[in-house]
Amino acid sequence: MNNVQPTVFNPAQLYLLGVFSHIKSDEELNDIKQLVADYYAKRLDSMTEKMWQSGELDQKRLDEINEMDLHAWLREQKAKEEAE
Repeated sequence: MNNVQPTVFNPAQLYLLGVFSHIKSDEELNDIKQLVADYYAKRLDSMTEKMWQSGELDQKRLDEINEMDLHAWLREQKAKEEAE
């Protein structure tokens, strides 16, 4: 017995599959990868700027984050989410 569930794509995934179907070279793929990376870097930059302006993020907090084991912190966060 095999419990294979069909994959259901959301609208963003369907759109990207359509876009990706037109990629014909490694260069085009690399360009798309760079666009996606740039998009998320810009969003992260915007979010951290807002946090800095609001006072939610400051040099003290950055120093604390710098000393953290972020992998362990992420595992803890995932465990908390799964426990809820």
